[in-house]
Amino acid sequence: MVEWKPTATREMLQHRAAVLTHARHFFLDRGVVEVDTPMVVNAPVTDVHIHSAKVEFADNPRPFFLHTSPEYAMKRLLAAGSGDIFQICHVVRGLERGRVHNAEFTLIEWYRIGYTLDRLMHEVETLVRTLLSDVAFSLTSEQLSYEEAFLRELELDPFTASMDELANAASRVGFTGGSQPGAQPGPGAQRDELLELLMGTVIGPKLGQSSLTFIYNYPASQAALARVNPLDPRTALRFELYCKGIELANGFQELASADEQRERFERDNEERLRLGLPTYPLDERLLAALESGMPECAGVALGFDRTMMLAAEVDHIDSVLPFPTDIA
Repeated sequence: MVEWKPTATREMLQHRAAVLTHARHFFLDRGVVEVDTPMVVNAPVTDVHIHSAKVEFADNPRPFFLHTSPEYAMKRLLAAGSGDIFQICHVVRGLERGRVHNAEFTLIEWYRIGYTLDRLMHEVETLVRTLLSDVAFSLTSEQLSYEEAFLRELELDPFTASMDELANAASRVGFTGGSQPGAQPGPGAQRDELLELLMGTVIGPKLGQSSLTFIYNYPASQAALARVNPLDPRTALRFELYCKGIELANGFQELASADEQRERFERDNEERLRLGLPTYPLDERLLAALESGMPECAGVALGFDRTMMLAAEVDHIDSVLPFPTDIA
């Protein structure tokens, strides 16, 4: 029998619509302009952990891609003088499916001119508490550095622990260092692979059990599109928000240097090649926008569906989606 009915109830769809309305009012009340950028883009991201979906048009032989985030387009708007902007949109990422993952999901992404990371974290918390409504009353607030989180949960310093120490911690949660069960982490296992595995499988699920927990000062090697912290070059001006063990948001003090961003994209492609992943041409339009001068700003992407799971107090993302990708 063909599945055709939505996985979200009518009451859930009404709740979802109301929470989206609250989100829009939150930004409009603060003078942040809503924008709408293309879902089909010319260049995918180079991040090795994000997998872009390819799109083909019958009248154009070259590939296009579905955006995994509106970030690049929104930064082009910022460089063109848009001022503070936000967007609520669907994005698509391959190889993502599970209790809190669907390949297509909704992001709330916004950028604030002149904001520090601390100021943006405060605004993120204010928005999330607004969207969670009564559910947020019992949640405290917590801020931990990346280093503090590792020391608290694993008694390891992520910046000084040896590769053997990290590999041993990873092996305790089943990491094999390869695709074959029972293999040990080999010399090809990179430090960031181990750190990200430990954050994703050991530390993250423990965070925010009774709080909104911000983790900040990620390793500079995991900066992505964030600035390196001038007060501690080992770290990047980046944060993530966790609640009930679920990662909700990822924010940056945005990198504005075209040269440094180009170098990072090129390193991404080198790592993709090492991992046997496809490599991609760089997004020259984004780099040109950065070259022209993007204002000092901080930006963040909030996973709306995950936030909706918490607001509705449900355990699976399918409960807040009308049609998950499996039955879309």
